Parts: sequence; structure tokens; C-alpha cells
Amino acid sequence: MEAWTGRWRAESGFSAPLPPWDGPATLVVVFGSGAVMDAAAEPPGADGPHGPLAEVVAAYPRSVLIGCSTAGEILGETIEDGTLTIAVTRFRSTRLTLLERDMGGTGDSYLTGRDLAEEMLAADGDLKGVLVLSDGLLANGAELARGLSEACRGRALVIGGLAGDGIRFEQTRVLSGGRPRSGVVTLLGLSGPDVRIGHGAGGGWSILGPERRVTRSEGNVLHELDGRPALGLYRNYLGDRMGPNPESTLLFPLSVRTTDDPRSAVVRTVQAFGEDERSMVFTGDIPQNSMARLMRANMDELIDGAGDAVETAELVDGLPVLALVISCIGRRAVLGQRTEDELETVLARLPGHAQVTGFYSYGEISPTGPGTSALQNQTLTVTTIQELTS
Repeated sequence: MEAWTGRWRAESGFSAPLPPWDGPATLVVVFGSGAVMDAAAEPPGADGPHGPLAEVVAAYPRSVLIGCSTAGEILGETIEDGTLTIAVTRFRSTRLTLLERDMGGTGDSYLTGRDLAEEMLAADGDLKGVLVLSDGLLANGAELARGLSEACRGRALVIGGLAGDGIRFEQTRVLSGGRPRSGVVTLLGLSGPDVRIGHGAGGGWSILGPERRVTRSEGNVLHELDGRPALGLYRNYLGDRMGPNPESTLLFPLSVRTTDDPRSAVVRTVQAFGEDERSMVFTGDIPQNSMARLMRANMDELIDGAGDAVETAELVDGLPVLALVISCIGRRAVLGQRTEDELETVLARLPGHAQVTGFYSYGEISPTGPGTSALQNQTLTVTTIQELTS
């Protein structure tokens, strides 16, 4: 296995020449802002500029290409906006399978995830892991992850994330046939006896207050906690620390669990207030009768939590490493100018030769227990890919 990462900027072009590794065993991963990806996709002779994404597609016509729009592009320990990051990995024996579905405006995310995973498992019985990149606005990330996880039944690691659109939340894109499109879910399967996929997730949030039961909810709308209106309870408990709009609650997400296993807990971020019903809308589902607890941010603990994501990756010493980092836009908003500190912490715990790329997302899909994956918010995830040598 060989891995290379680079970045394209409008003012300077590609940071280095693209490696000449085209072939069916080559994986090309591209992350970029939506506007840049749209402009960058135009091929020579089309109405519009000849962009760098078209150059990448032209350089790798036989390779497997995946990618999506972001809320910030990660390369190494840096994060930028308005760029493209490119990771090219040439495998020796690992098999790559790419599937996709068009969600449309009314697609069933659970069925989409289930059907994609079942098709992937039928295509290759030696599946080790699946990487999902999904539209971040039209898909229900929690239901998509549930469908993927239930269909895989622990036979393959399920990881990935939801595409972003900066702070605009207007339209997200996923690469399909080398072009950015909305409403698309892609699933990459990695198979074979030599591929090694490691994964970890880090939070760093502190507990705030007692655990409460969700006594009324509908999907991602939380109406009541312990029989009390959710918005009123939040405001009464947080007092002056909670402002008048959802952005003020980024420091206070909600931890939600549906089982007695604490590893099953997922973090949910407030997306909107329902003033009339005194409800709160979150970025993922809040199941009725689940247990919920407020969390609060501590900058140093968030950064340390990012480093913890590497600890469970179980890397094989001496082998090349491609590391995909997917972190939440909420973490970036909370950390502000210290955002790169969490990336530096991740890199400090990876081998020095690791090639690191990724993006800030609208949600992270990662394991929450044996054979189970779920949608997370306010989490940094790290997926490492290696290949044993003969």
C-alpha cells in the first residue's frame, strides 16, 4: 500500500503533482467546499472553468473516487476553507467496491442504509469495513446509520460522515461519477485478508447535571424531559449561560443512551428552538424513553478527547497509514481558534509517516459498541487504513 495526500488552493494550485497510480486498486478521496467543488468539476470545453476536480477525475479514470463537501477541509494538522484536499492510496491486494443511491427529497434513510449494506455484503463475503459519505441535509443520519449497522450485523466496521456546507446549511454534495451532487449516499467497501481498519472516537465533554428520561419526543424533536417542557428545563437549568438562540447551546449538547451500556450513548446538538411548544430540535433522533443528560464543553478536555480517538485504532507498526479524520462542525464552532489544537493532538499520537486527511461534518457515523454504529454529533472520529505486506 502506498498513500499520498495533497491540497489544491485557488491562489497556488496543487501542492504537489498527483501521483501516477491510476488503476482499480487505487482509492481517491476528495473533500472540498461546496462552491469550490461545483466550479472545480467543470471539464475542459464545458461552460465554465476547467477546474481541479476535473483534473483529478481525468488523472484517475479507472480508480475508485469518493468525496463530499465540507464545513472545513483537513490536511495534516491544518484546516482550511475553500480548498480541495486529495488523498490517493494504491493498494496491493485490497478490493474496493463502490455503491451509491439517490435519496431524492423523500428517501427512506433506514432502507437506503440497509439495502446498500446488504448489496455490499452480497458482493464480497470478505468485507472488512464500509465507509459511508452521505448528503448532510436530505438524509436522516441516525436512520441511515441504523440501517447500515443492522444489515452488517457486526460483519464489517461501519464508519463515515455527513457532508457539510460550511455554516450555510443550504446544500451539501457527494461525489457521484466524479461530479458533486445533492441527495446522494455513497458506500465504499474494503475487502480482503490483508486490509486492516482501525477506528476511534473522542468527545471530551463533561457531565452537567442529572440523567433525565425522555418522556415525549418525535424523531429529532424533544418535547419533554421528566415530564417537563424541554426548552423550559434547559433555560431554567442553564440560566444566564444559555442565550436566546440555538448557537448559544453549542457548549451544552445532550448525551442520549437507549441501553444500560454507557458506550451506546450518543451526543446530540441543538439545531432549533420550538418556542410555541417549548420544544427543541436536535441534529439527530432523540428516542422516547431514552435517558438524556446535559453536557458542557471544556476546551482542554475537548482537545484531549480528540487524541483519545487514536488510542483504539490498533495500528500495525511500520506499515503505511491513511488516516481519515471526521470531526463535527459543532466542535469547530466551540473550539474557534483552538480548532487546530485538536488536530495537532491527533497527529501527535499517529506515526510520523501517516497521511492524514478529512473534513468537518454535519454528523459522524462511528461504532458505539460491539457490531453497532450510530450517528454522533460533537465528536471527532479517526479511521486508519493499513495493508499487510506479504
